[in-house]
Amino acid sequence: MSQVEATPQRDAIVPPTTVADTRSRCFAPRPGAAPMLGTIRGLGAALPDGVLANPELERRFALPPDWIVERCGINERRTGGDVASLASEAAARALGDHAADDVDLLILATSTSDVRLPATAADVARRVGLGCATFDLNAACTGFVYALLSAYGFLAIGASNVLVVGADVMTSIVDPADCSTAILFGDGAGAVLVSNDGRADGSALLGWHASTEPAAYDLLCARHDGPIVMDGRAVFRFAVRTMVESASRAMTAAGVTADEIALFVPHQANTRIIAAGCERLGIDAHRTATTLATTGNTSAASVPIALCAALDGRDLTPGDLVLLTGFGAGMTAATAVIRW
Repeated sequence: MSQVEATPQRDAIVPPTTVADTRSRCFAPRPGAAPMLGTIRGLGAALPDGVLANPELERRFALPPDWIVERCGINERRTGGDVASLASEAAARALGDHAADDVDLLILATSTSDVRLPATAADVARRVGLGCATFDLNAACTGFVYALLSAYGFLAIGASNVLVVGADVMTSIVDPADCSTAILFGDGAGAVLVSNDGRADGSALLGWHASTEPAAYDLLCARHDGPIVMDGRAVFRFAVRTMVESASRAMTAAGVTADEIALFVPHQANTRIIAAGCERLGIDAHRTATTLATTGNTSAASVPIALCAALDGRDLTPGDLVLLTGFGAGMTAATAVIRW
């Protein structure tokens, strides 16, 4: 999901939205529902070699130095590659030494599939050497969390190991002449391997939330034949509100408070959105994962990339609580509260 407040260039393209403060019925666990067992046993991330740094964009758009950093907290973005290659690299790293034959399902969250048919997930499975079931899931920047929730559902009905990948090549659908989007997006992939070992006292999904606000559907769109178009101001307002709302509802469903969260991994959209959300939730910066400065907004890849970065050199103790929140086009939102 892209978040900078609308610039003069953007306002000339999209008129102010008529959607004010829409609401939708959320999807969350029934009261008293048991935790859904599942342990994250592997993580992996992949970033392309290309780098698009702020000085180039400042020259392109005649922006003052540091304007981009002040608006969204991004110094550079990684660019290049395709979804299948990035997703395969991240998936292979998450799989690690685990046997490929033990994977029952691969879910690929992406909104920039390499081909219209078949699902890019099948290509990822081919490249990694998997013979499992596969499908793509498109929920834009919320996609990875939706896919992770889906994985826990498959574990609950008998799957043993599910690979969940978020991968997007957002620069492929950005108009390089549109300041409001060109400064935000980057490319990348992240993945986790989720397994069910059957231990009732083990890692689990404790609570979750998912929603869509259909009335805000057209605030952020990319048609088949065109680039991303967004109403920047309205998207910004939606992002702050929905991040807090989704995370709060998921924690309530899990029966936990913000003080108990060891690590918060929000969608990497804008540092001001993340800071505002954390302040309202009561989660301080040292418990919050951020990679935005060096990756930009990688859409469905942003949450797993940030999770991988946060755990690089940092250990979580078994039983620690991790809060993952995504929000994006649709307008969608989803949060998972995981006991590590």
